[in-house]
Amino acid sequence: MDTQDTEKTKNTRGTKAAMTNSRMYQLGSEPSAIRALYAYGLARKAEIGEDRVFDFSLGNPNIPAPAAVNQAIADLLEMPSGAVHGYTPGQGAPGVRRAVAGSLNRRFGMEAAAENIYMTVGAAASLTISLAALAEPGDEFIVVTPAFPEYRVWVEQAGGTCIEVAARAGDFQLDNAAIGAALTDKTRGIIINSPNNPTGAVYPKEALAGLARALAAHQEKCGRTVTIISDEPYREIVYGKTEVPFIPALYDNTIVCYSYSKSLSLPGERIGYIYVCERMPDAQEVYTAVCGAGRALGFVCAPSLFQHVIERCVDEVPDIAAYAENRAALTAGLSRLGYEFVEPEGAFYLWVRALEPDAEAFAERAKSHELLLVPSTSFGCEGWVRIGYCVGRQTIEGAMPAFEALMGEYRAGGA
Repeated sequence: MDTQDTEKTKNTRGTKAAMTNSRMYQLGSEPSAIRALYAYGLARKAEIGEDRVFDFSLGNPNIPAPAAVNQAIADLLEMPSGAVHGYTPGQGAPGVRRAVAGSLNRRFGMEAAAENIYMTVGAAASLTISLAALAEPGDEFIVVTPAFPEYRVWVEQAGGTCIEVAARAGDFQLDNAAIGAALTDKTRGIIINSPNNPTGAVYPKEALAGLARALAAHQEKCGRTVTIISDEPYREIVYGKTEVPFIPALYDNTIVCYSYSKSLSLPGERIGYIYVCERMPDAQEVYTAVCGAGRALGFVCAPSLFQHVIERCVDEVPDIAAYAENRAALTAGLSRLGYEFVEPEGAFYLWVRALEPDAEAFAERAKSHELLLVPSTSFGCEGWVRIGYCVGRQTIEGAMPAFEALMGEYRAGGA
């Protein structure tokens, strides 16, 4: 290549670099570790066979949608196309917004109206819209780690600063003292995720009430509202007599971000909502900002067909018996083999202590046994892995010899 060609290459590269947003390029070149592991699993299954790869990477529900959902889709497809597939208002069809508000009122004793509901393209859109509606540059948002890794991405994209506060060691419940110590005059909000991804922890009423008191005291001291953003895609997936407190009933300044991906086994349909608590002193102002953020981000008119499905199925709940059985089988098997874990109260993840301090090294060693486990570094801490048990029972049963072999390696000093 002569000097002129070299210069052309340099100029082309420089032009390409100048044509992209550096932040977006960075995010695109560093994809989610969870998604990357899932993609690896798909490729590996194509190489050696699906039954030989034990993929616990993605929270992809494997139970069928309730029969009422399938019936609603069939009924809707018999209607005129424009009534089903046409645009709705930007914030959602009035009927589904009324239906969602009515469900919240029946279930949790609220007084919501359609004007408090904004239909979204799943929980990711709900969170990004809510953060954009609240954040001014430099505002701080607390997240409780371990936490879903995209929280940081969405907070920073909204112009905020992500402040990580570790959950209580051992049981991964809220550490209200640590949260209180992290509050500053720049704190604008805190993201609460219960049932929790990745630990399966459910925060009890007493802990949430304590958090509410701490936030109220901080607001009184600083004269600045702190909003809880309650991320609730797993609200309906709990075991035994576990109850999931509804945070707006405990704390007025709450925005709920909900998705039907898990509760109705519709992850690929991307349908959810934002609920701005009507008890919030500035509820109408906040809702207007939510509408503005949806407009600015291009998240208007969520998928019409599934808005109409939700209107008909708003009170449907999943049959989580298969998850409960998987949870029992997985915890029994791993306990027998000597693994340590946090007993999950909700969601469909098992938080397992890695067999060495370096979670990524442990997850990489597990891959040599075709076990695809998400290292805790993805969630903001070390020493653990997440196992998603929303899989077929044969995957759990087939994986046990691999887990046994992995444990055997470490006991033999092969780490």
